Amino acid sequence: MKKLNLLSAIAICLLVVSVSANATGLRTEFKEYEISPVDDLYVGKKVDAIWTLSYSEKEVPVTVVKRNTLEGVEYVVHSRFFEVSYASTVNGFGTREVRKSWRNVPKKISKAVISQEEMKRQQIITPNKVDDEKALGLIASYLPDLINDGYTHLLN
Repeated sequence: MKKLNLLSAIAICLLVVSVSANATGLRTEFKEYEISPVDDLYVGKKVDAIWTLSYSEKEVPVTVVKRNTLEGVEYVVHSRFFEVSYASTVNGFGTREVRKSWRNVPKKISKAVISQEEMKRQQIITPNKVDDEKALGLIASYLPDLINDGYTHLLN
């Protein structure tokens, strides 16, 4: 009888944990993504290329804007609720704050959505310079980890 009660308690705990993990947006859903170039758009002199990145067909994709700077190349990820920049410089490829002039989302809102600890960890993802294809793949792979648990639904 005690074994049956113990097994029942374990089964209930596992059920509660799986339901709460699903509610917070567990990160297993971000293994597949699609990157599409945006071609028919006048982007101006300061923007070199634009792509859309989507993890789910149901949600609005994020936009990745490529900009050449004096330090290297920056890939600025824009969504309705957050922005982050990934830079490819002589120091390598990693995250940095979005420049004020490129910002569309208030900094306070973006900081609530993005994990500042993970932002620090991703400052150098690779010590090498990367091309567009590699940069987009790294962004797609590492971006979900930047989003705080309560906001992962913004990507899927």
